[in-house]
Amino acid sequence: MKKNDHILGTRRFLPMFLTQFFGALNDNVFKQSLVVIFTFGWIQHQGLEISTLNNLAALLFILPFFIFSATAGQIADKYERSKLIRAIKILEILIMLIATLGFMFGSLWLLIFALFLMGTHSTFFGPIKYAILPDILNKDELVQGNAIFQSGTSIAILIGMVLGGAIIFWSQGEMLWISLTVLVIAIVGYLCSRYILPQPIPDAKLAVDWNFLHTSIDTLRYAKSLPTVFLVLLGNSWYWFYGATFLTQIPLLAKQYLHGSENVASLLLMLFSVGIGIGSLLCKKIGGTQINLKVVMLGCVGLTLFAFYLTISLGFLPPVTNGQVLGLYDVFHAGMAYYHVMFAVALLGIFGGFYIVPLYTMMQAFAPVSHRARVVSANNILNAIFMVTASIFSILILSFLELDLTVLFNITAILSAIFSLLLLKYLRPLIATTPYSLED
Repeated sequence: MKKNDHILGTRRFLPMFLTQFFGALNDNVFKQSLVVIFTFGWIQHQGLEISTLNNLAALLFILPFFIFSATAGQIADKYERSKLIRAIKILEILIMLIATLGFMFGSLWLLIFALFLMGTHSTFFGPIKYAILPDILNKDELVQGNAIFQSGTSIAILIGMVLGGAIIFWSQGEMLWISLTVLVIAIVGYLCSRYILPQPIPDAKLAVDWNFLHTSIDTLRYAKSLPTVFLVLLGNSWYWFYGATFLTQIPLLAKQYLHGSENVASLLLMLFSVGIGIGSLLCKKIGGTQINLKVVMLGCVGLTLFAFYLTISLGFLPPVTNGQVLGLYDVFHAGMAYYHVMFAVALLGIFGGFYIVPLYTMMQAFAPVSHRARVVSANNILNAIFMVTASIFSILILSFLELDLTVLFNITAILSAIFSLLLLKYLRPLIATTPYSLED
């Protein structure tokens, strides 16, 4: 592989980037469209509460990561990855055909089933998309590649959330348009995947264990046997705990503190996503092309300090009388206190990018080549566990203890500082002594 400072324009990287971009886009278009049609009654709820339905949908999307991640990692290490990606993209088209039937016939359970299948699709695609980067990039391009991947994912999430809701509202419940949208995106993703170059097979003799429980335990046990890798996976998973805690509460924050409409909540989500993209792209400029714990440390500091900054900013918001609901125009003309909240949310995203990109690069760099996809699948399992734990933690603070959102954010910031200090304390000496596993 020749060095190329503009990897986004190369045949070895661009098709993979576009394939994962359209996959993330379709995930979020579909999920957001379901949230809208459930919330605003475009489909029959069949006696289920809206909150129950939304929580059920979130659970069913994440459930495949618990069940299938370890098996997905084995498959990704056993077979040629470009062919696997194309097969997974064909599966996505078939899933979107099922979703189309659900949209057109107003079938709640077909849509829920399609959502579960999309979670399964993402579960099998995840180990491949991160394990393939060290194969298609040079060592000194890996930080840049991960930065572009994370930025692209953030942009795809943002566009998907906006597009999914906008199509439903624009079409006034005419489900043909959302059906065509998810189908077209799936087809475009498959067409991009056809240009991914063939890759070496890491472990063709691997016998896939289809007992998902046994495989998951073995995969986690193997990851734990690699001290450097396991600490990196815990660091990654902490970010998902942190992000899930804050992002899940943004609609409530917008309603209770900013007295804002759904558009205000969307604005805050957009600022967070754009912030992650900016932070990811800045990683290479700040830390260079090598693995750099200083950038992770910078991210740790920012995730703690700006969480406190956010809670302090919330305390300076002016009261709103007469039950007034503020739109985007109102928020931008309501004084500097609102700008401080928006700035804090954007900074949380930026420093999240500083934190997560180097850790993903370390995961790829220090995982043995023959087990790289299985290490990624262990990461996905841990991510899912931490995200579910974040939900339980938030419910405990907000519902059972009936404490304030600011208390939740401050506790999370303190836990982040403690976790990050311990992570860096134990990771620093291991990074210095662990051999770099990627081949020159």
